[in-house]
Amino acid sequence: MVLLLSRRMSLIALTFTAILLSAGTKVLGQNCGCASDLCCSRFGYCGTGSDYCGTGCQQGPCFAPPSTNGVSVADIVTDAFFSGIADQAAGNCAGNGFYTRAAFLEALNSYPQFGRVGSTDDSRREVAAFFAHVTHETGHMCYIEEINGPSRDYCDETNTQYPCAPNQGYYGRGPIQLSWNFNYGRWK
Repeated sequence: MVLLLSRRMSLIALTFTAILLSAGTKVLGQNCGCASDLCCSRFGYCGTGSDYCGTGCQQGPCFAPPSTNGVSVADIVTDAFFSGIADQAAGNCAGNGFYTRAAFLEALNSYPQFGRVGSTDDSRREVAAFFAHVTHETGHMCYIEEINGPSRDYCDETNTQYPCAPNQGYYGRGPIQLSWNFNYGRWK
């Protein structure tokens, strides 16, 4: 009887161990271990396309980023260049001192290809286009958020793919100034 009980306990322990090990394998499979023709995304899921094979791809047929051209964006965005834009804003602007060249260069570290792909002229054009947009949206780096933004309703109730979240405002903030719920939807 004791031998039968001991065997039964061993069988239960062995079965339980096998279940735990197989469950761990399934969880691991969701976080990579993809088939050879699939990419493992930065979030650990298998698939194809830029969401899986683009930025942050961990394994598989990941997209190779374009090679950089060695241009120093800091040499394009000089103190004089940056000040030439920011100094046109009134001295009492909320953005006065908020937008700085140092902060821009620090943020640039998160985007290693910005202003560094293609020819030197391509780099200059990309930087110029970015700062033209920022200058337009912020009034020469005067505004941190859209004028009267919090009081405006940029919620498109007809957009069911990216519905508005309760008590949220979809007005422009920062140097890019995105408005409307559908422009924020993908990043929820």
